[in-house]
Amino acid sequence: MAKVMLRYDSKGAISFYVAKKDMEETIISSEFDTEEKWGGEVKLSNGETWFIDPCVKKFPIEVMAKRIDD
Repeated sequence: MAKVMLRYDSKGAISFYVAKKDMEETIISSEFDTEEKWGGEVKLSNGETWFIDPCVKKFPIEVMAKRIDD
């Protein structure tokens, strides 16, 4: 599991940043996408899939995420 920072970028997309890897990608889709429940399996612009426990859609926020092997 990794500590991940989620925030809106300048274009309004959700940015996914892992400090330990110095990796910043854009989230292109998420399993749940409402204001009350956001997260689940998320797909990144680099093709990776990660899992984030569903939470309220309020950014910026720091969460724990786990990479899902494809």
